[in-house]
Amino acid sequence: MITYKQAGVDIEAGYEVVRRIKKVAKGIGLFGGLYPLGKQYLVGATDGVGTKLKLAFMLNKHHTIGIDLVAMNVDDVAAMGAKPLFFLDYIALHKVDPNLVEKIVKGIVEGCRIAGVELVGGETAELSDMYQKGEYDLAGFAVGVVDKDKVINGSKIREGDRIIGLASSGLHSNGYTLARKVIFEKAQIQPKDKLDDFDKSIGEELLTPTRIYSPLILEMVKKFKLKAISHITGGGIPENLGRVIPPKKQAVIELNSWPIPKIFRLIQRLGDVDHEEMYKTFNMGIGMILVVDSKETDKVLQYLARKKEKAYLIGEISKGNREVIII
Repeated sequence: MITYKQAGVDIEAGYEVVRRIKKVAKGIGLFGGLYPLGKQYLVGATDGVGTKLKLAFMLNKHHTIGIDLVAMNVDDVAAMGAKPLFFLDYIALHKVDPNLVEKIVKGIVEGCRIAGVELVGGETAELSDMYQKGEYDLAGFAVGVVDKDKVINGSKIREGDRIIGLASSGLHSNGYTLARKVIFEKAQIQPKDKLDDFDKSIGEELLTPTRIYSPLILEMVKKFKLKAISHITGGGIPENLGRVIPPKKQAVIELNSWPIPKIFRLIQRLGDVDHEEMYKTFNMGIGMILVVDSKETDKVLQYLARKKEKAYLIGEISKGNREVIII
């Protein structure tokens, strides 16, 4: 059995870092940081795409990784109820290759187009003694705005509220260290291999761009009273949904309430990965979660159905101790 920690990533250490930083830095929010500006907050977020970059290196495909970069940031901003405004990027490379940088930036521009934000700047750094030949790293930064009285932070969550999950497009940009170890090292599958159950090679399947939810979320914020929005990234549903649960409440998630995409079942089977470990590491097919009043649930689901969104009623809020329980 392989765990994320054995693969090389200690998420508990990451949580401890966040706890320590919050003691010394003001303004750190749930998914984005808040900066007061008159009657509004500026909401800032920064993130990368992790070792999903290794897939881009393996396949020599670099035109979609920028979409991932934008998605990881703008969806964190939108999870606070804020409208993302602009985006900046940082690209660090072994050697500046104009053709490579152009492909990466085209993906970033496409991500910004989907999200409806402006790419206003960036930095390209050549660090030949930091990266191997052909390798690079990416970081992104998004800034949005929200009225102070419209910040969505989970504080209005009540017992009986319903939990709705929006389908992911795949792994998005988390858990790749474990996925690569299982698929390419343990199972000895090659990135260009095509498995029977998949329409494309396993490498291309894993490289599927992260879903950008922010335009949909901004529409929904105007139409419904969303009590909480949780972007399901590193730490999976338990950690990310847990951030927005207020004291004396808990989220109860029903396991069989949505279809688990086959890529996750493949990873679990090939790596003999523990059930709990899967849910702590991957999004398991749910990329964004909404908490809504029980009276609005049907309206929200009907709206999402009209938008042809894959959305599922996956649980509800009950009394508890700020936990996420998956049953």
